[in-house]
Amino acid sequence: MTLIIDGNHVAASVREQAKRSAQDYLQQTGKSIGLAVVLVGDDPASAVYVRMKEQDCAEVGIQTFDHRLSEETTQDELNQLIGKLNADESVHGILVQLPLPGHLDEEAAIAQISPEKDVDGFTAENLGRTLRGQNALRACTPLGVMRLLEHYDIDTCGKHAVVVGRSTIVGKPQSLLLLEKNATVTICHSRTADLPAVCRQADILVAAVGVAELLGADCIKPGAVVIDVGINRNKEGKLVGDVDFEAASSLAGAITPVPGGVGPMTRAMLIENTIQSALDA
Repeated sequence: MTLIIDGNHVAASVREQAKRSAQDYLQQTGKSIGLAVVLVGDDPASAVYVRMKEQDCAEVGIQTFDHRLSEETTQDELNQLIGKLNADESVHGILVQLPLPGHLDEEAAIAQISPEKDVDGFTAENLGRTLRGQNALRACTPLGVMRLLEHYDIDTCGKHAVVVGRSTIVGKPQSLLLLEKNATVTICHSRTADLPAVCRQADILVAAVGVAELLGADCIKPGAVVIDVGINRNKEGKLVGDVDFEAASSLAGAITPVPGGVGPMTRAMLIENTIQSALDA
């Protein structure tokens, strides 16, 4: 019988611990932990994501500072705001919601964030420290995936992990965290020859490519652990992952659903990173 990996359940346990940590911090310092949230433009999906993250913060006792900027915001204006937040001692974490409007340079904006407040784990310094195996604020989604594997006692040591996707947000840092836990890692991408054949070698398959239901039954090794990072809309408008869930679940030993799998863990790790940033300040 296939194990359905419940991200909602694990994320709830993370938030419970985070709530205790936030209360301890308040008692010891007399101050709340603060997260600044920057949203540029009026993208509906981004607005939903921001609202959910702010609700999570309210649940655990983290104060949020909401900065909503117009679609016409310039790069200089965005950079100036980030600079002010870097200098604000009441702000322990800075979240710039992506994607930004097309005229803004996302990499330049991320580079403005102080690494100590980079709770998304996207800056070059935090990614570099992750590469070197040093303490860092690590990318939330890969960190959430590792927490799911840990919670369900899924051993990565000596296992072949295949990561489909090479973004700096998920694919690359995910491969580093799996390597750190002694997995043998293969990274696949749009130029990979015979993608299904490579995926079928995976004991642990992480799909993070952003194409609805790209990976079907022909990509699944019987008994494999399938972690679906994708959040997409299919032709019928249904929310689905990068994996064909029905096809894959007939073969997989364990699988994350979409929604309810990796998504809640990404938000939970943002909370955890924000608390860690406050404790390290």
